[in-house]
Amino acid sequence: MKRRLTILLALTGIGRILSGCGEMEQATGTGPKEYPYQITTTVGMISDITRHVAGQHAVVEGIVREGVDPHLYAASINDVKAFYAADVIFYNGMMLEGKMSDILVRVGRNKPVHAVTEAIQQAAGYIIMDESKHYDPHVWNDVAGWMKAVEVVRNVLQEYDPAHRTDYSRNAEAYLEKLKQLDAYAKEVLGSIPEKRRVLITAHDAFGYMARAYGLKVRGIQGLSTEAEAGLRDVELLVEFLVEHKIPAVFVESSVSHKSIEALIEGAGAKGHKVEVGGQLFSDSMGRSGTPEGTYIGMVDHNVTTIARALGGSVPKGGFQAWVKNRQ
Repeated sequence: MKRRLTILLALTGIGRILSGCGEMEQATGTGPKEYPYQITTTVGMISDITRHVAGQHAVVEGIVREGVDPHLYAASINDVKAFYAADVIFYNGMMLEGKMSDILVRVGRNKPVHAVTEAIQQAAGYIIMDESKHYDPHVWNDVAGWMKAVEVVRNVLQEYDPAHRTDYSRNAEAYLEKLKQLDAYAKEVLGSIPEKRRVLITAHDAFGYMARAYGLKVRGIQGLSTEAEAGLRDVELLVEFLVEHKIPAVFVESSVSHKSIEALIEGAGAKGHKVEVGGQLFSDSMGRSGTPEGTYIGMVDHNVTTIARALGGSVPKGGFQAWVKNRQ
């Protein structure tokens, strides 16, 4: 029974239930005892937007490092300690961190623990599900959707630390303006791909929100979670699709094995159709810290620019940053 309850909490978005714990803590006046206070997050995309909103008032520590698949990640002893030491915790939800659900439930009894997808889960018709009714957690691949996550972070921090409410509002507003530009860039650049080539084929089905937002068709060898195994028939069907539609490029992912993509290329080649690797995309993890791809904006810029170039779109030299400068 306990296990069934834990799974139910995860599936419906633990944040809806655990946010009540945050409200109880606020009611007793137990906000920051000192500055900077500690925020712990799960994946890098959440860490980055949280740093932008929190500014100097908090230190943000991410649990899942770059290049690591969060679908398969189980919290270590040090991760558990980081969760308990945190003042505020942000996670994605929608079963992205399925193996960390138990610890998030336990920690949430005593401190604010929030899914950054809280607002999105309440928006009718936004969430993508697969045939088994599993949530697609990869919201960050739609910039407009991820802007809602920024707003959740802002609202939570304003409630937790009302003394700096104006700062959080100002920080979020400045960052959201950059994300509006990034969203416009993605629409323009991906929209420049010839219509027949607007097909994105990757190792697993992580780009559904991107496809819907920017007019692409997407096919993944594996399902929404990399825990699902790709069968031989899955590969065969995609090979047939590549050959029939003369798709020129497929894409590997930084946090997923390349073996299935290599099988696609070999299969298409055996049928006389040459397919190339269009580049490496960041799906469930950002790039290395200290690089442009180690930020959310840099990650999206890299993905959009790489996809558009490989599929025949028109991309400004220098990507998003050059695009912005040309409009100033």
